[in-house]
Formats: sequence, structure tokens, C-alpha cells
Amino acid sequence: MNIIIFGPNGSGKGTQGALIKARYHLAHIESGGIFRENIGNGTALGKKAKAYMDKGDLVPDDITIPMVLDALQAHQKHGWLLDGFPRNPVQAEKLWQALQASDLGVDYVVEIQVTREEAKNRILGRRTCANDANHPNNIFIDSIKPVGDKCRVCGGKLSARSDDQNEEAVNKRHDIYYDGENGTRAAAEFFKKLAEQGKTRYIILDGAGDINTVREKLLSELK
Repeated sequence: MNIIIFGPNGSGKGTQGALIKARYHLAHIESGGIFRENIGNGTALGKKAKAYMDKGDLVPDDITIPMVLDALQAHQKHGWLLDGFPRNPVQAEKLWQALQASDLGVDYVVEIQVTREEAKNRILGRRTCANDANHPNNIFIDSIKPVGDKCRVCGGKLSARSDDQNEEAVNKRHDIYYDGENGTRAAAEFFKKLAEQGKTRYIILDGAGDINTVREKLLSELK
């Protein structure tokens, strides 16, 4: 099973993506990890990417797409979950063309929808438990709201990640995602149109629901 997942930071994409990966034993292919692996291993593509990154430039698609494709091909036997790519409609089209040329299909595209304000509040409200970072705590979500300043699961001390509290950085990430013409939402729309043509299947999830409701909906759609 091959899946591409879309969702803004704060939508619960990481939580639901982890569920998909564990349930179906898929490789988690994440764009940042692909760059780190290629650069760390000194691959030809990694060296080319590093030359751009060292200058502070964006890595061109003709380098990024082959790196992504290599990673997907390496895990084709058991399937993959692609997360964090594509980020714009041009990348979406180029990725699809590369997949078709390599006889790789996309079984499902999952989009977790949540309003920008909700996504922002979820990020700003996230709290990390000192005892277990996997204990969910968020001051803006009733179902996982902490008990005062203590973890709702174990009573441990809570803290907020500094990057979660940087509202300017959160807004910049969301500017890219919610751009319906040139951003990630437009990339998702590209795959939605492919689904309408019967070339893949498209699942829309209401990220405003609680974690269990979203999970049940997701699993019922993945067949």
C-alpha cells in the first residue's frame, strides 16, 4: 500500500500517520529525512543538494524528485507513507509523472483538514510531559487538556517547546500550507483531481474531531 498524506502542522497528521505506518507496516518517507540520508551517505544527489543548501538556496526539483523517487522505490515491496512532499502543485505534477514513469502507484491520498486558526491554537497549546513525550497534552483541546500544569496521563511536569511558541514561525509554515494557488493545499488539489479521474483514491478527514474519531474514520476508508 502506497499513501501520500497532507495536513498542516497542528492537524494531527503525525499522530494519524504513525497509526497508518504501524497498522500497515509501511516505511515512513519524510522529505527532511531523505535530504539528511542522502547528504550523510554522500550520494551523488546528496552532494548536489548540499551545494545548494550550503548557499542557502532551495534545492531544485530535478534533484529533490529523484531523491524522493529513490526512497519510494527502495520500499516498494512493503509500501510507503510519503509525508511532507510535495509542497506545491509543480512538485505534485512532477512527482506524479516520475511515479508513472517508474510504474509506481499511489493507492490513497489522505488529507486532514482543519482551519488555520484551529491548527495554530493546537500548536501553541501543545505541552510536553517530562516523563513521556508521547503523553498527549494540549491546553486548547478539551479531550487532552492537562490537569492544571500537570500531565493528564501521569501527573508529570509539563513544558512548551520553544518552536511551538514562535507564532511568527508557525504563521510562515501555515502560509505555505494554506496557499491554495502555489502552496501545499494546491498540491493536494492536484491529487484530488487525479482521484476524480479514477487514478487514485482520496480520503478527506475532519481534523477538528477527537483523535479516536479521526482514526476510526481513517481506518474505515483504508481497505
